[in-house]
Amino acid sequence: MGSLNMEKKWIFPLVISSLICIFLLATTFNMGLVFSLHTINSIISIFPSRIATNQSSSVFAESKVTQSPPPPAGPTIPRFAYLISGSKGDLDKLWRTLHALYHPRNQYVVHLDLESQAEERLELASRVEKEPIFIEVGNVYMITKANMVTYRGPTMVAHTLHACAILLKRNKDWDWFINLSASDYPLVTQDDLLYTFSNLDRNLNFIEHTSQLGWKEDKRAMPLMVDPGLYKTTKSDIFWVNPRRTLPTAFKLFTGSAWMVLSRSFVEYCIWGWDNLPRTLLMYYTNFVSSPEGYFQTVVCNVPDFAKTAVNHDLHYISWDNPPRQHPHTLTLNDTSKMIASSAAFGRKFKTDDPVLDRIDKDLLKRKNGSFTPGAWCSGNPKCSKVGNVNKLKPGKGAQRLHRLVTRLTLAAKLGKNQCK
Repeated sequence: MGSLNMEKKWIFPLVISSLICIFLLATTFNMGLVFSLHTINSIISIFPSRIATNQSSSVFAESKVTQSPPPPAGPTIPRFAYLISGSKGDLDKLWRTLHALYHPRNQYVVHLDLESQAEERLELASRVEKEPIFIEVGNVYMITKANMVTYRGPTMVAHTLHACAILLKRNKDWDWFINLSASDYPLVTQDDLLYTFSNLDRNLNFIEHTSQLGWKEDKRAMPLMVDPGLYKTTKSDIFWVNPRRTLPTAFKLFTGSAWMVLSRSFVEYCIWGWDNLPRTLLMYYTNFVSSPEGYFQTVVCNVPDFAKTAVNHDLHYISWDNPPRQHPHTLTLNDTSKMIASSAAFGRKFKTDDPVLDRIDKDLLKRKNGSFTPGAWCSGNPKCSKVGNVNKLKPGKGAQRLHRLVTRLTLAAKLGKNQCK
């Protein structure tokens, strides 16, 4: 009986406790449900356009980067970012080209590849460090960890992208990237170039291109090759491997000049690659003969937003065989009139200290005694020994020639002529 009384004694408290627990659980569940629904409704009310009207564009990682705000009214003076590269024996050529191209508004990366002697690279570094104007402005950088560069292989593309990354890291205050070799030389002053580009859309890309591969389809696109410069410290030619490959179907191939003037927005796309195309094409062109003549063209023309910015010209005067060989003719005094008539900004290619360079210095650049090309920025005595007003330009006849060429080219691009076709 005692045991029965004890069990009865605990039954009532147990029932009461169970009822209280059930009540509390039900209350908590209802409050949580109300809170969750209220929170979701609040979020939806705060971001209605994101949920209802922009689902297809805002939730994907590959969405385009927001366009930059429109530039201020009226023309502004642009800035260029240059890569000037050379190889064995090119020290003096590179140094001369750098002085002919120099302007305090611009950025410059210089590079002598691994084929050059260590003494040459050390001498270039010493010259850059000791040049008073470079010290004052701080806009000339040397790639001290030299790359191996083989023109016919992908190492030149990798080297160009390397320079672009350095320029973006050091100073993003530039509008166009220009790649040149030590064998190139300007045919206009930097004041002429800056003045001509002041009124242009900063998104334009001057890049010669065509999808009509012709003989390159069989000789360059379909063979497979390996560039030893990817893994060796000594330069050697590319070699062929089997089997051959078919043309791609995931993208359309384009070819053109290895020399170009690229917008900063396009350079950023190639470096950051917010979709995977730049990396995919970089891997594809690893086994492509003369990839510098196709990589950037194929990237720009396979992206609709960039394809409409492509202007089909490299702004160079180059004399080629027909069909073109690996290298163009070397320009001499006999080519002077043709160079000027082309209205191009640059000429290619020249021998070291050829008399035609002296003619260009005298007649086109007004450059004397190995100094900088004079411009409105020049101050001091002797001239250009100090930096004056970098926001002032003094364009000459070169600006008139270049303006005519650029106007014709940009008009054709605006009308869609010869553009990514």
